[in-house]
Amino acid sequence: MFILFIVVMVFGADKVPDIAKGMGKGMRSLRDATNDLKSEITKTSEKHGIDPSEYSKSITDEIQKVKDEVEDSVGSIKRKL
Repeated sequence: MFILFIVVMVFGADKVPDIAKGMGKGMRSLRDATNDLKSEITKTSEKHGIDPSEYSKSITDEIQKVKDEVEDSVGSIKRKL
């Protein structure tokens, strides 16, 4: 609410709809670009016979290992305090 108040004070009430419209178009453009990039990566990986789910699973497993190690370290530090 406070941010909206500042925007109205800086730009004026008549400019707020134009700003919101521009932000909406920008967000839509970003979403479209992201979807295009995802589809291009998927097409390329399928073309070269790469299974993206295999790589994402291995990355997820590695992230979980690191997370567990950090939690163990933090837990031992908390117990000592």
